[in-house]
Amino acid sequence: MNDKSNQVSVLALNPAVDISYIIPQLLEYQKVLAEQTLYHPGGNGINIARALTELDVPAHCCSVIAGESGDLLLKLLADILDDRHTWFRVDGETRINTTIMQQNPPGLFEITSFGPEIRGDVVKDVCDCMLEHTGTGIGVVSGLIPPSVPETTYAEVIQGINDQGGKAVVDARPNVLTHAIEAKPWMVRVNRHRLERLMNQVLDNVGDVADAARWIQQQGIEYVCITLGDNGAVLIDSDNSYHGDAPRIHKQSTVGCGDSTITGLIASSLKGETSQEMLRFGIMCASATASLPGTELFKASALESWDIDIEITALDR
Repeated sequence: MNDKSNQVSVLALNPAVDISYIIPQLLEYQKVLAEQTLYHPGGNGINIARALTELDVPAHCCSVIAGESGDLLLKLLADILDDRHTWFRVDGETRINTTIMQQNPPGLFEITSFGPEIRGDVVKDVCDCMLEHTGTGIGVVSGLIPPSVPETTYAEVIQGINDQGGKAVVDARPNVLTHAIEAKPWMVRVNRHRLERLMNQVLDNVGDVADAARWIQQQGIEYVCITLGDNGAVLIDSDNSYHGDAPRIHKQSTVGCGDSTITGLIASSLKGETSQEMLRFGIMCASATASLPGTELFKASALESWDIDIEITALDR
C-alpha cells in the first residue's frame, strides 16, 4: 500500500440531498411560499468531505448512492469532489433532508429519513474502499447508520484503520458510538446532548462536560471533542482539557456545524498544531458555517478575513 500518511478519507454510508427553505412563518394547514430555496449535497460524511476540500485537504469520499435523488446528489457534487469520490449504487432512493428556516419568530426545523437499505456485500465494498483510501492517514466515519446496517459497523471500520496504522475519527449516535469507543479511535466528536445520553446523566456546566469527556478519552482515545453550541466546545487530550468560547455572530443555521468542527480539528492537526490551536480552528469553522443560511458550509476565504479572537482556557490547572 502506498504511503498515504497525509491522506484523509471519509465514509458516507448514508448521504443526502439537503433542501433548505427560508420562509416568513409556518402556518398550519396553509401553503407557505419560500423566499429562498437552497440545494446542497449533504449528510455528515459528505459535509466533512466538502469542508476538507474547501480547506485544500486531500480527501477521498466513499459513499452509497440510490435512485434519482442519488443522481441529483452526484450532480451537486460534480464540481466539488471531482475524481475524489467513489460511490456504490443500491436500490431505493438517497435520503432527502429538509431544513425550514422560519424568520418570524426565528426558528429552525429539520426533517430527515432513514435512507435506503444496503446489502451486506455493498457495505463491505464501500468500507474496503474507505480503508484503501485511508492508508496510514486519517479515516472519518460519521453520520446516521442506514437501515439493516449493523451498529457495530463503525467499530469494525475503526479497527481496520487502526490495524493498518491509520487514525480513525468518529462522530455517531450513542448506540453506535458505544461500540466505536471500544475500538479506540484516534478522535471522537459528539455534541452535549448526545454525550448526556451516552453517559446517562445531565451535565450542568463545562466542568461536568469535561469530566465526562475525560472518561471517554481514558478508554484509549487521543482526542475527545464535545461541541456545546453557543457555548463553544471542549477538547480533551492526554495532557489537559480545553474550553473555547464561541464568538458572537449573527447565527442563521446550526446545520453542518459539528461537521465543520471535525474538519477544522483534522486540518489543524495535519499542520502539527497544538490542541489549543486545533480547538480554536474547529470553533472558527463551525462559527463560519453557523453564520450562513441553510446547509451551506464555511468558505476558506471568509476564515482568512475573519478578525476574531477565540479565547482558549485550560481547565486542568
